[in-house]
Amino acid sequence: MTDALIVAPLIPMLALYGLAAAALVIVGYSLWRGLSGWALRGLGALALLAAIANPSIQREDREPLSDIVIVVVDDSASQRIGTRPAQSATALARVQAEIAALPNTELRLVRVGDGEGTTRSDGGTQLMTALSAALAEEPRARIAGAILITDGQAHDLPLAPKLPAPLHVLLTGEASDWDRRLIITNAPAFAILGEPVTLTLRIEDQGAVPADIAGFAMISIAIDGDEPQSYRVAVGEDLELPVTIPHGGMNVLQFQVAVTPGELTERNNAAVVQINGVRDRLRVLLVSGEPHAGERVWRNLLKSDPSVDLVHFTILRPPEKQDGIPVSELSLIAFPTRELFVEKIDEFDLIIFDRYRLRGILPNAYLHNVRDYVKRGGTVLVAAGPEFGSADSLWRSSLGEIMPVDATSRVYEQGFKPALTELGKRHPVTEGLEKLAPAGGWGRWFRQIGLVQKSGQAVMSGIDGQPLLVLDRVEQGRIAVLASDHMWLWGRGFEGGGPQLELLRRLAHWMMKEPELEEEALVASAIGQKLTVTRRTIGDAPGPVTITGPDGTQSELILPEIAPGRYSAQYDAPEMGLYKLAQGAFSAVMALGPSAPKEFEETIASGDKLAPIVSPMRGGILRLEQGNPDIRTVAEGRVAAGRGWIGITPRGAYLTQDIRIAALLPGWVWLLLAAGLALAAWLVEGRKTRKPAATG
Repeated sequence: MTDALIVAPLIPMLALYGLAAAALVIVGYSLWRGLSGWALRGLGALALLAAIANPSIQREDREPLSDIVIVVVDDSASQRIGTRPAQSATALARVQAEIAALPNTELRLVRVGDGEGTTRSDGGTQLMTALSAALAEEPRARIAGAILITDGQAHDLPLAPKLPAPLHVLLTGEASDWDRRLIITNAPAFAILGEPVTLTLRIEDQGAVPADIAGFAMISIAIDGDEPQSYRVAVGEDLELPVTIPHGGMNVLQFQVAVTPGELTERNNAAVVQINGVRDRLRVLLVSGEPHAGERVWRNLLKSDPSVDLVHFTILRPPEKQDGIPVSELSLIAFPTRELFVEKIDEFDLIIFDRYRLRGILPNAYLHNVRDYVKRGGTVLVAAGPEFGSADSLWRSSLGEIMPVDATSRVYEQGFKPALTELGKRHPVTEGLEKLAPAGGWGRWFRQIGLVQKSGQAVMSGIDGQPLLVLDRVEQGRIAVLASDHMWLWGRGFEGGGPQLELLRRLAHWMMKEPELEEEALVASAIGQKLTVTRRTIGDAPGPVTITGPDGTQSELILPEIAPGRYSAQYDAPEMGLYKLAQGAFSAVMALGPSAPKEFEETIASGDKLAPIVSPMRGGILRLEQGNPDIRTVAEGRVAAGRGWIGITPRGAYLTQDIRIAALLPGWVWLLLAAGLALAAWLVEGRKTRKPAATG
C-alpha cells in the first residue's frame, strides 16, 4: 500500500496561478506598509488557495510483479560440434538453478535452431530475431536481463533489439579450437561441352591452428560420383581449377578436403558444384543414300533446332552411273569423303545413315573409321530401307560388326502398327509414347526390314513382333537401328499419325548421352529439405537406396514403383548439407542448401560479433570452459558482469489493484482556517494602531 498527495483544482490552473500572484502582491504590500498582520494575511491567503487547489490523498493497493530473465539457447548445427552440447546443457541447468534461487524472478527459455525466423533455407543462426520475439511477448518494465548461450556466430546482428536491461553471452567452445574449411569462391552455373571453365577454390584455416600443421592439404575431386582424383594444394591461397564438363545436363562436381586430426568439424571440408552442361553447336552428319519421302523428316527435324549444325549429303549420282551428262552441267557437290570420315569425323556428335547402301563412295577403310569412332564414344543411327537386306547393305560392311542386329534379307511390304515392347515401355526413349497416340491408335507403316536381334535393347516392334527399333552400347559409344523408312507417315498425319518428333528427339538425345534419358540412373532433386530420389531401370526392381547424411549417419529409403521402370520416394532431410546416395553400382550426391551451410562458414566460437550489442548495457561475455558464472542483482546503470559472475537488474514492477482518493481536509475547514487567519490579522493590526487614553 502506498500514499501520494495529488491536487485537483476547482478552477483552471491558470486562474489559480493568477490568484496566487494577486495574494502575493497583497501580502507584499502589507509588508511594505509595515502592517504587523502581514504574515497572518499571507497564511490566510495560502489557506484559501489550498482550498481552491483541492488537495487529496491517493492510496494505492499494489501487487508486486516478478522480474523476468530471458534465456536464448542456440541449438543450431554449429552448436552440436564437440563439447558444445554438453556445455550448453550444463550452463542452462546452472542458469535455471540460479534464477530459481533469486526472489521474485522468473525465467523465459527460448531455443533457436538453423534458419528459424527466416524464410531462407540457409538463414544461419537467428539469435537476435529470437530475442526480439521473446521481448515482444513480455512487458519491458519487467525485463531484468537477457542471457545468450551460444558460440557467438549469429547471422542477424542488424536486427538486435534495444534492451532495457543487461545482455550477457555465455560462450561455448574451447579457446584451443581450430578448423579447416573449403570455400568455392567462383563457380559458373553453365558450361559449354568440350570447353574448359575455371573454378576458384580456397582452403582456409581458422582458430588456434597447431604449429605442426603444414601449409598444404589434400583435396579430392569427383565428377558425378566417379572415382575421385587427389591433389596437394596450398592452404590460404586461391586455386584456379580448369574443368571440362563431360556431358550435357547437370554435372555434379564434388570436392573433399582430407580431414586433419584435431580439426573442429569436417562438415565444411566438402563442397558440391552443379554445372549445367550445354552444347554450343550440335554437329550432325546426315548421309542419305538416295532421295525418298522420309528424307525430309530427318532434315526438317534437324534444321528446326537452331542449336544443330547439320551437314547433309544426298547421293544422287553414284560413281557407276554413266548417263553421258557432263559433270560440269550437274549442280552437284563432290562428296568430301576423306575430310568427313577421316580428318573431321570426331567433330560430329551424331552420324545418321539414312537408307545408305554400299556403292563404292565410302571405301571400307572409311567405314572402319566410323566403327572406331563409335567405340571411342561416337554415335551412329542407321535408318534402314529396302537396301538393308540386299548385297550392298551397310550391315555387310565393317560397321556391321558393331550393329546389334543381323539382316535377314527379307523386306515386308504390308501395313502394320508399330508397338512398344515390354522393355520399350520402361526405356526412357519410348516410355509413355503410347499416351501420345490419337484416339484410334498410332497410324500404320507399310514397310519393315527383317532383322534378327543379337544384342542391345529392342524398344519397338512391328510385324509379328519383330524388332523395329533396337538400341545398343558399343564400348564408349552408342548405335541404333530403325528397321523402317516409313516414319514420315506419322509426320504427315496418316491415319492419325504418331509421336514422330518426340520419338526422334528422344532417340537423338539418348544417343548424345543426355542424362535424363539414361535407362539406368539414380537421380535426386530437392525442394527445401525434401529430397526426391528416383531410380530408373529397365531391369528388375532395385533394392533400397542408402542415404548418408552430412553428419555421417546412414538410413535406407525404399523406392516403390511409380511408373514402368521408375521407382521413386521422398526423404525428409533432417538438416542442410551434403547427402550421398548409393544403390548397387549407382551413386549420386545432392546438396541441400549449400554443401557447407552458413552455420559452418565460421565454426570457431567467438564473442567478437556480439560485443557491440553487449557493451552498451554493461553486460559481459564469459567463456563456459572457465566455469559457469553466478548470477547477482545489480542496480540499474552499474557494471553487470565480472570475473565468474553476471548481473541482472531488478525492475520493481507492480500491478495496481485498487486506488482510493480522499480529500486532505474538508472544504469548510479550509474556509474556516482562512477566515480565522484573516480575523487574527485584523485584531493584531487593530491593537497596534489604537492610541493610549489621555491622563489629567
